Amino acid sequence: MAADSTISPRPDARFLLAHPAHFIALGFGAGLSPVAPGTVGTAFALLAGLALSAVMPPLAVAFLAVPLFFLGIWACGGAGRHLGVEDHGAFVWDEIVAFLPLAALTHQSLFLQALAFALFRLFDIWKPFPIRQFERRVRGGFGVMLDDVLAAGYAFVALALVVIAVHRFAPGAP
Repeated sequence: MAADSTISPRPDARFLLAHPAHFIALGFGAGLSPVAPGTVGTAFALLAGLALSAVMPPLAVAFLAVPLFFLGIWACGGAGRHLGVEDHGAFVWDEIVAFLPLAALTHQSLFLQALAFALFRLFDIWKPFPIRQFERRVRGGFGVMLDDVLAAGYAFVALALVVIAVHRFAPGAP
């Protein structure tokens, strides 16, 4: 579902502000980055997760992703129809929503934040089984959102395994 940038139009500030769905799908403008918009969207989610974790319990921030997921189905679906590209690379709401729980749950450790960020980007780009299959078969706003949530699930499992391994095999561990 990824867009071919040589064929599809590149959204601009005018598109961003033309409709609330565009503003949301493009991550409040983060998706307008000319370089690595998905990474910029993930960085936005990291900062948002840190800011929200300062005023809300991390678990509440993580669960905030649930209604934001449904908002993303609407926004990315609408923006895709308006742009004529189902899943344009500038749509970063899916990265923001998928990474927000990881950002919230790692907010107290710079190392874990960096590791979660790297793992999420790895799985979002690589799209191991069955992510790529879902990406090809599930259409519309739900399809746009789903592959990133699955990538975040892979990142979470990998992050948990690293934390367990470090605690289990660290010097002085029981």
